[in-house]
Amino acid sequence: MTVLPRIRNISKLSPCRRVVVSGLGVVSPIGTGTKTVWDNLLKGQCGIVSLSEKEYGKLPCRIAGVVSLKDENLLRALSKSNLKSMAPATCLALVATAEALLDANWIPESDSDKETTGVALGMGMVDLKDICDTNDALKIGYNKVSPFFVPRILPNMAAGQISIKYGFRGPNHAVSTACATGAHSIGDAYRFIKHGDADVMVCGGAESCISPLAVAGFCRLRALSTSFNNEPEKASRPFDQKRDGFVMGEGAAVLVLEEYEHALKRNANIYAEILGYGLSGDASHITAPREDGSGAILSMTRALQDANISKDEITHVNAHATSTPIGDGIESTAIKKLFGAHSTNILISSTKGAHGHLLGAAGNLEAVFTILACYHGVVPATLNLDDPVDDLHYVAKVPEKWNAERRIALKNSFGFGGTNATLCIAKV
Repeated sequence: MTVLPRIRNISKLSPCRRVVVSGLGVVSPIGTGTKTVWDNLLKGQCGIVSLSEKEYGKLPCRIAGVVSLKDENLLRALSKSNLKSMAPATCLALVATAEALLDANWIPESDSDKETTGVALGMGMVDLKDICDTNDALKIGYNKVSPFFVPRILPNMAAGQISIKYGFRGPNHAVSTACATGAHSIGDAYRFIKHGDADVMVCGGAESCISPLAVAGFCRLRALSTSFNNEPEKASRPFDQKRDGFVMGEGAAVLVLEEYEHALKRNANIYAEILGYGLSGDASHITAPREDGSGAILSMTRALQDANISKDEITHVNAHATSTPIGDGIESTAIKKLFGAHSTNILISSTKGAHGHLLGAAGNLEAVFTILACYHGVVPATLNLDDPVDDLHYVAKVPEKWNAERRIALKNSFGFGGTNATLCIAKV
């Protein structure tokens, strides 16, 4: 006998449902576990290291922000079956999800709660090593191709595995918008809750695609840093005059978003509130933003409009700034144009100096840092910022206290193809 799901009366839901953050989970190049990662970030630790394997020896870039699947914390959380049947990024997403759900104290048992809990989690690109290895296996024989090959390379499989593991039957959604993936996932999850499609959403992004082919491909695009192979900790330097490209990173960060009243009723810890979400397209070039910053300006403006706040209320921007010569300058231009004279009052930071650019997991990891900055009143530093591109208020080298009547921030994420996302985040 088939049991039909209960139908919620959406018409009775408030059109202005507030969305808050009640759980966080992180796996990153600077550690595993949200508290550990946040503490390491504030201490100025850097997780960018040399790629010592011989396959990288002839490449122009030989550094990255690496997460080792041999890490004790990860090995305790992952079974051999997980590692065999799932892509590395999916494994990292499951570890971060377990922490986030535990942090939120949300492991629903009832059908009702499971039906109103969803997942929105994506990745920027699949692991090219999987594809190369499987192609080599096929040359030996058909039977050498793993039956898990296709599921391992599907970008939505991390969201699917989370949903399956916990029985979540709300929206099951996967975003793949290059380096804006993580921010778009959070923004979409925010809208699902705001419009009544779910009460709780597990959201974020995961990435684990560092391989010789991936590094070579980005090098051919002239996107990666090549001047600091012997000093990897100095390579990622957002907004600095000596920046020469980004550094690939990997990891996962997962947020539990929740409808405000739902969180209050169960006495959940609330880190921050998602006030608004803005999106835009540059419609200009596959890798470079518009020189006038108009794409970023549109994205930030739409986030402010969605949040229904004035631009003068923003006192922190967690920038996308990847350490590329073109991108950082254009984002700086966009901030100046949008905020005008108020731009010098805004604390601007990019944490990519510490962990590199996590591609599809960049926006969500940095959203976690923006949320924790709101929660603790401390803005993390931009490492290696010796000679800033301009006179904006960059938080350089050491963290700064965030003294504001109400702490409200923007988190920017921009991706290849000209896709832009901005989140507006505030202390409750």
